[in-house]
Amino acid sequence: MQGGQIMVILAGAICVCVLCQWLAWRVNLPAIIFLLAAGIVAGPVLGMFDPELLLGDLFFPFIQLSVAIILFEGSLTLKFRQIMGLGAVVRNMLSVGLLATWLVSTVAAKLFAGVGWEIAFLFGAITVVTGPTVIAPLLRVVRPTPAVANILRWEGIVIDPIGVALAVLVFEFILAETIQQAWSQIFLVFGQIVLAGMVVGGGAGYLFGLVLRHRILPGFLQNVATLAVIFAAFVGADQLQHESGLVAVTVLGMWLGNMRGVYLEEILHFKESLSILLISLLFLVLTVRLDVAAIAELGGGALLIFIAVQAVGRPLNVFVSTIGSQLSYAERIFLAWIAPRGIVAAAISSLFAIRLLEAGYGDARLLAPLTFTIIIGTVLLQSFTALPLARWLKVAEPEPRGFLIIGANLVARSIGRALRENGVRVLLVDSGWEKLNRAEALGLEVYQGSPISEPADRHMVLAGIGRMLGLAPYESINIAAATHYRNELGRENIYLLPARDDKEFEGPVVDESAVYGAALFGGAYTYGGLEAILRMGGVLQTQRIERPEDVKQFGQKGKMVLFFIDPKGRVLVNGEGASPSLSPGWSVICLHTASSEKKWSRYE
Repeated sequence: MQGGQIMVILAGAICVCVLCQWLAWRVNLPAIIFLLAAGIVAGPVLGMFDPELLLGDLFFPFIQLSVAIILFEGSLTLKFRQIMGLGAVVRNMLSVGLLATWLVSTVAAKLFAGVGWEIAFLFGAITVVTGPTVIAPLLRVVRPTPAVANILRWEGIVIDPIGVALAVLVFEFILAETIQQAWSQIFLVFGQIVLAGMVVGGGAGYLFGLVLRHRILPGFLQNVATLAVIFAAFVGADQLQHESGLVAVTVLGMWLGNMRGVYLEEILHFKESLSILLISLLFLVLTVRLDVAAIAELGGGALLIFIAVQAVGRPLNVFVSTIGSQLSYAERIFLAWIAPRGIVAAAISSLFAIRLLEAGYGDARLLAPLTFTIIIGTVLLQSFTALPLARWLKVAEPEPRGFLIIGANLVARSIGRALRENGVRVLLVDSGWEKLNRAEALGLEVYQGSPISEPADRHMVLAGIGRMLGLAPYESINIAAATHYRNELGRENIYLLPARDDKEFEGPVVDESAVYGAALFGGAYTYGGLEAILRMGGVLQTQRIERPEDVKQFGQKGKMVLFFIDPKGRVLVNGEGASPSLSPGWSVICLHTASSEKKWSRYE
């Protein structure tokens, strides 16, 4: 293949990946749907290119290193304090529930695909891995109850390295020459994989964390250096013990993500962009390699295997995992339906299929088609049925009333606390630990990181969140967040606080950020103005209207109404439209200050 052809194919593949991601964003569906369709058209249907021919000897290392980066990026956002708080349901799903899924998938593959027990057990191990990159878009669309959302999110994140390790153990068992050697080999290999991965990953994480903490590297080298450390840890661990590289990069990410005094914001930004590209390319490349003849050979067996995994394996997993829990039957049914498979299952199935074919296992050619059948089936079925099912079961938030607050500064903390005291869910997002610690001390829910990042999309639970308040002191941050969430929340539910102090309190501030959402409080105040009032002793208080004459008090000087709360608990932002007709049963959140002489339209 000539150099010019290679460049055209590579450029075209990247453009197709970006287009698929954009389409997924526009319609609020997992990008895997469009990537799979594009890969099938480009490969099995049109035969436009062969990735193995294109990449040659680099094909196998490309898949390995790409999966390593994806797992590192996911583990970088895991916090031990959050993992320690996981309920028994998640722990059960990662142990006895995982075992149930594995056994059902294994038996189904043996009965309906006719493969040997070796390949059946490996297929079962691979398909226990769900996909956090697929679950996150589903949760944003469905908005299930917080309990369901948290269980699905953490299961998807934590099960990745567990599933990979399980698949590796089965793979080593298959290659063992005798049964006795197999059992002794599996325990030996398990110990060596865990030991090598933890030693290399933990050591690399600690040393690199010290480098970042003491700012030994300049900012422009941190992202490249992180990539080098990932590759070095992966290759180093793999040299010590074959297949321990993925464990090493997972430990590396978890160590860095939980190390105190290490600033990871720039690294997260870089890794999330790289992960999106690699996930897209991997799905495209791996789908192009699908063996249509093998899928046709499976025939109805593939459908029966999918039904067994979807209708038997997952429900059994959830049933045994939720015994004795406080989850409702509706929540358990919804959990039993949602378990899409993603990029990790696709990648490791292709990797092991190649190696087993080289070792003489002919059935291994069915491994990737079987896995992609489960991936395609679960993603398509669950993407289009999750929302109707959640509404029918009444586990979806009927009317999201909460607020996503961009920033954890003084203004954001004060407004968030006032809303929280009125039973409204608020989630503050910021990259500064000091501000977030102050917010947590007030009992507020927080997320550390960029609000527009891929990790935020994966890990933030937006159940009950229906509106966004851009309260960061920098307009660029608010505008970026508004652009990111405008399609999901709706432009009419985006409010931005102008940052400029032009002619403070002399009239509405005309701000270009209004193009991306409504000006918070009608544009009458700016971030700088509200911060100054709060620093001078201003305080937010909630006042309930008990009698009709109580309405008159809101015309007093120094009492500015920010929010109205109707008798049903719904929050209205002052300045977003016509002022409501207040009556007994309503409440208002006011900013009390004796220093302001500014009058606020109808209510001050």
